[in-house]
Amino acid sequence: MADGPRPARYEKSNGVGSQLLRTLAAIVLTLGVAIPALAQGGRGQTSTPRAGAPIDLTGYWVSLITDDWRWRMVTPPKGDVLYLPVNDEGRRVADAWDPAKDEAAGESCRAYGAGGIMHLPGRLHITWENDTTLKLETDTGQQTRIFRFGRDQGAAEATWQGSSSAAWELPAGGRGRGRGGAEANPSRPGTSLRVETTHMRPGYYRRNGVPYGAKARMTEWFTTVSEPDGNTYLLVTKILEDPQYMNGPYVRTVQFKKQPDASGWNPTPCSAR
Repeated sequence: MADGPRPARYEKSNGVGSQLLRTLAAIVLTLGVAIPALAQGGRGQTSTPRAGAPIDLTGYWVSLITDDWRWRMVTPPKGDVLYLPVNDEGRRVADAWDPAKDEAAGESCRAYGAGGIMHLPGRLHITWENDTTLKLETDTGQQTRIFRFGRDQGAAEATWQGSSSAAWELPAGGRGRGRGGAEANPSRPGTSLRVETTHMRPGYYRRNGVPYGAKARMTEWFTTVSEPDGNTYLLVTKILEDPQYMNGPYVRTVQFKKQPDASGWNPTPCSAR
């Protein structure tokens, strides 16, 4: 697994805008109490998730390394589980981590699965694959996540990125909520895409071998915020739960800044195999 900082893959931020902080606070306060947004088309017909999207997640985004620098920019030392809710078994597995064994077994992508990929410094490219499916690609590790609106039936075998079901959500209590929620103010802080991911191949949520297992479940909220300076940011808040290796949920928020084009986009596989 690649080590060390990659300047082209991230931006360092010296501060977080007030609107960004308000949006993050709104996400935290509304987790679990948001209302699904069911977009309404003409004459009472329900439109597609793409046509009724309350926010625009598409485009190129670069990660902002605002916190957890020592764990995100380099691979931490073996056994470093500081601030992580690992149980005794999770600590044992982390202490036994051997990247050479992972490479030999064809498991070099363990830190690039859905449970850890969003925390790695890199760039995202988000597009609509069709009217009911969002595609998120990463240049770090060259991974592809697929978010299907409605219930994802899952693949025949578990994969690094798992099976993800998506739904638009609006904060509870928002004014102006129309039929099905589509007419609510999309700029209200907390309006987001909720993604539920299961069926993940066992991986690492920190690059030094801190594990999550096959029964892990992850919930994420993707939302955008625009600052007065014209910049647009993507906030991704996740809750990862794993009965095998964790004592409690792992909760983190990472931030990305929207880019005007594909400059700097450099897909690099997580393994040469």
